[in-house]
Amino acid sequence: MKKCLSCAGAVSHACGVFGIFGADNAAEACYLALYALQHRGQQGAGIAVSHDQGINLVKDVGLLNDVFSNPSVFEALSDSSSGIGHVRCSVEDTPVRCEMQPFVVNHRTGQIAVSHNGRLSNLTELQNELEDAGAIFQTNIDAEAIAYIIARNMGLSGDISKAVEDTTKRLKGAFALTILTHTSVIGVRDPYGISPLCIGEMNNGAYCIASESCAFEAIGAKFLRDVEPGEIVVIDELGMHSRKVHGPGNGLCSFEYVYFARADSVIDGVNVHHARKNMGRALSKVMPVEADMVIGVPDSANPAALGYAAESGIEYGIGLCKNRYIGRAMTDSNKTIRSRNVGIKLNAMRASVAGKRIVLVDDSIVHGDTSAHIVGMLKRMGATQVHVRISSPPVVQSCPYGVDTHDRKHLISAKYDTESIKNYIHADSLAFLSVDELIESIDDSKTKSYCTGCFNGCYPERLG
Repeated sequence: MKKCLSCAGAVSHACGVFGIFGADNAAEACYLALYALQHRGQQGAGIAVSHDQGINLVKDVGLLNDVFSNPSVFEALSDSSSGIGHVRCSVEDTPVRCEMQPFVVNHRTGQIAVSHNGRLSNLTELQNELEDAGAIFQTNIDAEAIAYIIARNMGLSGDISKAVEDTTKRLKGAFALTILTHTSVIGVRDPYGISPLCIGEMNNGAYCIASESCAFEAIGAKFLRDVEPGEIVVIDELGMHSRKVHGPGNGLCSFEYVYFARADSVIDGVNVHHARKNMGRALSKVMPVEADMVIGVPDSANPAALGYAAESGIEYGIGLCKNRYIGRAMTDSNKTIRSRNVGIKLNAMRASVAGKRIVLVDDSIVHGDTSAHIVGMLKRMGATQVHVRISSPPVVQSCPYGVDTHDRKHLISAKYDTESIKNYIHADSLAFLSVDELIESIDDSKTKSYCTGCFNGCYPERLG
C-alpha cells in the first residue's frame, strides 16, 4: 500500500485544517493558510465557503496549487466572508476526490461542512449505528460520520453549538475539527488535545482557526492562543465564544514537535524550532563521539542538528542537498522503491563530506531502509565515518490516532535492538533519545503530558 512519507523515512500525518469567519475574502484566506499547512498533507485539498444559499465547495486530489490552478475555480468561492479548508495525506492506494475534505452534508435547515485532522478510534461503531438508522456512506473517512452526527443532532436541538457539543461526546480518538455553517465557523479539539488546534485574529477583527500557528503568518493574522483540549470555539456575528471545556488534556502528539509541525509554529506554548534544538542538545550527550561535522537530514532534523553542534562544539555543515521541486516522496513496502525515492529527493554533497567523520542527525527511523540509503550516499561521497543520531526514541508501536507509523511488524525498532539496527544501516554508531529526554526537550518545566504511544505504547485514552 502506498503511503505519504517524507524522504527522511519518518511517519506521515493525516491532514491540516483551517477556518475563518469575518474575512474580506474567505476563499483567498483559506488558500494562503493552506499553503502554509501543505506540509501536513499533499495528496488532496479543498475549500468550502458559506453563502446565503448554502455552501460552495471545491476539492480534489493533488497539491493545493494543482487543485486551484484554474482561476475560474475561485469564482465559485467568491464573495464570502467565512470558510474552512483542508489538506489531506491519504493512505489509500489511489486517492480519490470523494474522500478529500471538507465534507458537506445537508440537513433540514441548511448545510454543514466538516474538516477533520486525526483519527477516530470508534469510527466503525459510529458508522454501524448510522447505517442502522438509514445513513448511506459515500466514503470511509471520519469527517463523513462526524458530519452526519452533527446534522442528526441539529435536527434534535436546532442549535449548531449544542449539536457539535453532543457530537463530540460520542467521538473517541484524536480530532481537530473546523466546521462551517451559513452563520458560523466552529473549531473543536479532542478532550486529550492529541491533535493541535489554535486561534488567530486578523486586523479587521476576523477570527481564524488552524492546525498550526504558521497559517496565521501567511494571512497576516496574529496568534491568540491554542484551543484547549475538549474546547468548542464558536465564531459568529456575535464574536468568538467558547461552548465548553472538558477533558484531561494530557496527550498532545509528541511527534508534532519531532517532525510533523513546521519549525516556525508554536503549539501549546512551545516553539517547535526551539524544541527541536533542545532535542539535538540532549542527543549530543547520549553517546558523544569525535567527529568533524554535524549535518541534518532536511528539513525537520536541521534544528536538532544545530542543537547537537552547539552543545558538542562540532562544526555544523550542510551535507545533504534537497530537491525543492518535489513534495514528500511516495514510498512503498518495497524497499527498492523507497531507496529510489530518497535518491530523487536527497543527494549527498561530496565537497562537504569527503574525508570527514560525519554526525548525521535525523528525526526518526521507521523501516531503516531510508537511513541505510543516506548513510550509503554519504560514504560513497567520501565520508570516512557516519555516526547516526536520532532526535526521538525508537518507534516501536503503531498509532491509532491518524499517524501512519505502519504495522508494528514493519517497524525495525520493534524487532531489533540498537546494535542490530546500526549494522543494518551501516552506521559507525547509532543512538536515540529516551522518552524522558524527548519530553524534557519539549517542556523542561514538566508541567504538561504528551502522547508517546509510538515510543512506549502509552496512549492517552488507555491512561484515562
